Amino acid sequence: MRLARFQHAGEIKTGRIEDDAVRVFAGDPAMEAIVAGGVDAAYRLDVAQTLPLAEVRLLAPLRPASFRDFVAFEEHVDGVRRSIDGAAGVPDAWYDAPTFYFTNPHAIFGPGDDIPFPAASVARDFELEVAAIAGPGRTVFGYTVFNDWSARDLQGREMQVRLGPAKGKDFASSLGPWIVTADDLEPARDADGFLDLWCTAEVNGVEVGRDLLGNMGWTFETMIAYAARDSRVEPGDLLGSGTVGNGGCLAELWGRNGRQDPPPLADGDVVTLTVEGIGSLTNRVTSAPPTDDLPRVRRRDASRARAERQH
Repeated sequence: MRLARFQHAGEIKTGRIEDDAVRVFAGDPAMEAIVAGGVDAAYRLDVAQTLPLAEVRLLAPLRPASFRDFVAFEEHVDGVRRSIDGAAGVPDAWYDAPTFYFTNPHAIFGPGDDIPFPAASVARDFELEVAAIAGPGRTVFGYTVFNDWSARDLQGREMQVRLGPAKGKDFASSLGPWIVTADDLEPARDADGFLDLWCTAEVNGVEVGRDLLGNMGWTFETMIAYAARDSRVEPGDLLGSGTVGNGGCLAELWGRNGRQDPPPLADGDVVTLTVEGIGSLTNRVTSAPPTDDLPRVRRRDASRARAERQH
């Protein structure tokens, strides 16, 4: 089942996609409430009307309270590490557990939205991922396509402080075009629990990356279990797969090629991510308004600071 959040006649609604139509749910339930009820309950939702898909504007299918993004593809780690800090290989710690960072749930864009990169960034990149939506009882409710937009120049600088990524990712994520419930993709699951779905990335209609989602190091179920360890994962929380390998982002290719080839994204570039069995997500790159310079950092002389504390 494909579940969508969309705008029609000035109102935001939810519904089920069937062929080229949207069957609008009665009572306007929020997607978060649908997810919390589970897949079986979603199948029982009443339908109020049917609209042509061409007459609605698809939105990001979910507004999560929490958004963890993992790094589950070994090939991606190696390539991006070469690009960001010049180191080769995969850190030993990567093999210990499915590492993640928290990204910004308040900067989420949907299908067809323009993506406002920081104006100062000149190393602009996309990241081809799939996001799992957590359901009741730490299950996977469904999946959507996820673009983890990245300002690599900001990311490379801030990660020298051994934190992040933060502002290099903080400005935008895009999701869509809808949520495909987990039961729909069960036929693609292999014997080890991985989903063998082809994922492709195009920039201005030219394919630059292609990989199998099944090349992940951990299943989504394992990532949910790890995220919940000593913590909480609630229905509706999002968990990104991390970027697929073999050109799932430009930085991986830059690291392998030793130069920025293909070139960074620029204003007007159109990026389309497609995941077999889920759908395609397209966005156009733009620039946000310039920001003011920060005040200069205050440097403190350590010996003077100690002397002042003694008095």
